[in-house]
Amino acid sequence: MSKRLSTKYKIDRRMGENIWGRPKSPINRRNYGPGQHGQGRKGKLSDFGLQLRAKQKLKGYYGNISEKQFRKIYDHANALRGDSSENLIGLLESRLDTIIYRAKFVPTVFAARQFINHGHININDRRVNIPSYRCKVGDVIGVREKSKQLSIVLESIQLAERDVPEYILIDHKKLTASLIHIPTFSDVPYPIIMEPNLTVEFYSR
Repeated sequence: MSKRLSTKYKIDRRMGENIWGRPKSPINRRNYGPGQHGQGRKGKLSDFGLQLRAKQKLKGYYGNISEKQFRKIYDHANALRGDSSENLIGLLESRLDTIIYRAKFVPTVFAARQFINHGHININDRRVNIPSYRCKVGDVIGVREKSKQLSIVLESIQLAERDVPEYILIDHKKLTASLIHIPTFSDVPYPIIMEPNLTVEFYSR
């Protein structure tokens, strides 16, 4: 579970951006950081500051993954062939909690993590309760039969604030999803500008 489940919108305010593009984000009303000094924190960032901010936005977007776990994902991405920033996005988008969120089975990535922890998800007809589980192309990810009538699922699939990306095959009648291919950075429908290349620069200093 994320340590910021109850205060996740502080990430929005700290970054000064609506990270998930949600209409409920407080940044829509108060576009400055939290705390009594929040309005006085703006200033030109150094190269290090820009890299740190890019990392914090990316890490926050995927449910505020712990620094230890996020660094491990980066190390894996860096060890793979090809562009490290593209590999990083591919690994993040292959996580089970990300796919559950992208498929609109739940309203937020934080809810996806909780939903999986509580045992509501099967992969290839086998229960999986690890949010960080890395899915493979072709895996059939589905909501368990006894969980299909949960209000969080029924309400989430009706949300109009975001669409299911093309790299996920979805069946909202059966409540199943499958990763068609590992997406590239340009495939991912981020509501704000993400800069994974700066994240790579941060860790490769």
